[in-house]
Amino acid sequence: MAGMNEQMAAAALSALGHEARLGIFRLLVRAGRDGLNIGDIGRLCGLPPSTLAHHLGTLVEAGLVLQERDGREVINRADYAAVRGVFEFVEAECCIGVGLNRGDAA
Repeated sequence: MAGMNEQMAAAALSALGHEARLGIFRLLVRAGRDGLNIGDIGRLCGLPPSTLAHHLGTLVEAGLVLQERDGREVINRADYAAVRGVFEFVEAECCIGVGLNRGDAA
């Protein structure tokens, strides 16, 4: 996710913040570069087609899953570079310190 910003990182983390989407994403990570077609994801996750389509759409929109048409199938793959980008963004300013004024404290 080149040019990562807070809005993009929040969308990606929000997408992973749902149990079903996290499960789908982890399944795609386990599948590796070959990915999985939609039917296999649904069968392995036990999700009905409409629910699966909704969750996959959210993961694709968040930039975490890539889809590629292969004939009549749609192959889904985890976008490893995007996930690394999200965590690099979150970690980018690790331990650089924060200057607080008395009035800033919560």
